[in-house]
Amino acid sequence: MLAIIGGSGVYNIEGLANTRWVKANSSFGEPSDEVLVGELPIGDLGRQPIAFLPRHGRGHNIPPSEINFRANIDALKRLGVTDIVSVSAVGSLREHLAPGMFVIVDQFIDRTFAREKSFFGSGLVAHVSMAHPVCHRLGDHLQAAAQQVGIPVARGGTYLVMEGPQFSSLAESELYRSWQCDVIGMTNMPEAKLAREAEICYATVAMVTDYDCWHPNHDDVTVDAIVKVLLANADKARSLVKRVAPLVYDDANASACACRSALQYAIITAPEARDAGMVEKLSAVAGRVLKK
Repeated sequence: MLAIIGGSGVYNIEGLANTRWVKANSSFGEPSDEVLVGELPIGDLGRQPIAFLPRHGRGHNIPPSEINFRANIDALKRLGVTDIVSVSAVGSLREHLAPGMFVIVDQFIDRTFAREKSFFGSGLVAHVSMAHPVCHRLGDHLQAAAQQVGIPVARGGTYLVMEGPQFSSLAESELYRSWQCDVIGMTNMPEAKLAREAEICYATVAMVTDYDCWHPNHDDVTVDAIVKVLLANADKARSLVKRVAPLVYDDANASACACRSALQYAIITAPEARDAGMVEKLSAVAGRVLKK
């Protein structure tokens, strides 16, 4: 099952049928919102389920630092989600990544500091690899879909995730450029880390809305300017989602993807030392390996 995490404008897809808002339960608190579940026509495959989660809630009433990322990912896992495409607004740190472009990122630098970043903790410890933090298979599908619908897209790049909610200072923006970062945003960490811990394939489509504040020929970042570009990109995002869905569902190699066995050797706490409460809390996220 494919899930899209992003803004509400992505969900109004032509052909989406049998839609309903579902109360999503989680042992990690309240998710950002209910999950919109519907069905998309997938060629000869009939209709396939797809889920949409408003990351900031409908109406955008949750700031980045207060998003319950753990509840969001846990709830999607409990709904049966196996693949997540994150659609996120970002600022560009590179001249060639102009506003309106889409970037399929392949790396992150996590500069957040006020967020719960793992499902695991005292009583049940695990360490997953984040060397390659996004699913290359999903990235291939997104690139193919973008090319098929004529969306300007760059494959590869590093996403600097800042805490926010304020935008960068000029000094910070220049620092991140010196680190060879390509785009900057506030939402994809710890989302990507948690998806990996939950053994869900995860990829990011970063929609460039501005040049951050480093560009000498552009104004400082403003919300109204970002919203204008976001609205212009909404049709592109919907087209991308509609086109990538059949590629994801028709992927014969999906079950063998390494993302789906990320916990195979990650849990380090001995079975007899595991906290029973933690084991129960992680029944969805880590149930595959904890039941052994």
